[in-house]
Amino acid sequence: MPNRRVLILFAHPALEKSRVNRHLIDAVRSLRGVSFNDLYQQYPDLDIDVAREQQLLVEHDVIVMQHPLYWYSTPALIKQWEDLVLEHGWAYGRGGTALRGKTLLTATTTGGSEEAYCRTGHNRYTMRELLAPIEQTAVLCGLTYLPPFVVYGTHAISNDEIARHAADYRRVVEALRDDTLDQAAAANQPHLNLNLDAVLQA
Repeated sequence: MPNRRVLILFAHPALEKSRVNRHLIDAVRSLRGVSFNDLYQQYPDLDIDVAREQQLLVEHDVIVMQHPLYWYSTPALIKQWEDLVLEHGWAYGRGGTALRGKTLLTATTTGGSEEAYCRTGHNRYTMRELLAPIEQTAVLCGLTYLPPFVVYGTHAISNDEIARHAADYRRVVEALRDDTLDQAAAANQPHLNLNLDAVLQA
């Protein structure tokens, strides 16, 4: 049996146009111990069922927030999900310990190249810096935050490269489930899939 249960919170408002996220989904959604929660499919009217979402979080040990990068952030539904689901007194603040001890990973895709996401690049900040609000949210709620899993250059990468990223994503989700990811080794990496062999234990 899997050591830990993994919840994938997926948000893509235009999945039919996706080159990469569909392949990432296909690589992991049937894994044992993994639950898949498609927010835009579940809430087409954007009316989030807070009790349902909180129960899902309680039932899982690892949360993977998977989405394309939209304007240096998440799609709008994830922000609404955070605003409504991560309630004071439940996720943080006095008595807000429901998520304490769990793990959070962001898995994101972007059309820009990796070279564009640095201090001297076109976008001026690293991906981890741009995702700092999510990292701080995790810290506030008592979750362990991992460096993001990032697929860069989605407009130009080949089908073979997409397949490789999908396989890497599966390896990461399996390692999170089986508790074989070395979090200490991963902590200083700018993104988790920079060197997977260094962080995935046998």
